[in-house]
Amino acid sequence: MLGDVLLIAEKHERAGAQIVARIGDIESDKVVVAIGGESGSGKSELAHVAARALKDRGRLTKILHIDNYYKVRPQDRESWRKENGIESVGLGEIDWELLDEHLDAFRDGAKAVLPCIDLLTDQIDELHTDFDTISVVIVDGLYPLHVDADLRVFIDLTYHDTKKAQLLRGKEPDNEYRLSVLKREHEVVQGLRPLANYLVTPEFNLVKANPAA
Repeated sequence: MLGDVLLIAEKHERAGAQIVARIGDIESDKVVVAIGGESGSGKSELAHVAARALKDRGRLTKILHIDNYYKVRPQDRESWRKENGIESVGLGEIDWELLDEHLDAFRDGAKAVLPCIDLLTDQIDELHTDFDTISVVIVDGLYPLHVDADLRVFIDLTYHDTKKAQLLRGKEPDNEYRLSVLKREHEVVQGLRPLANYLVTPEFNLVKANPAA
């Protein structure tokens, strides 16, 4: 997303390095990584840190933000949700068919035209991408654990824990309706948690989601 604000701290660098190490364990020339979690939990920061570290290691990485794949534009989303009810918030808002199409293009080393929301203009721009030289794709956002990924990472924080980060980033208005949306997103996002291979703890350490596995 153009105009997004990243609040990168040492904790993101630490967890990002641990994610990169796990990516290195995967024996494939084309790796899909999903980094999911609730609003303000640090998904985009981790994706950026990991992508930068991978580039330093000679592996080009493209980040696909779930926020770019909503079916309804940002400026129309609140009215659409109010019209369709709070239960409409969730997986059904995402154009999974388009995202899957772009992941297939990545695996095939093909070209694709990706959506890219400009937060300053609320326009949906087009990003022309050639996946031929891209080694890793990181899908980040609320619901990326829903996609077919080689590595699924879940940040184990709730919207209650991330209030400060939400306010600092200022992506959404802070009001009563927004709180109801956060509660609904919390339910949906936590429902995807069991799909994770690894968890990022509240202290931003990467641990196995199922240590016995």
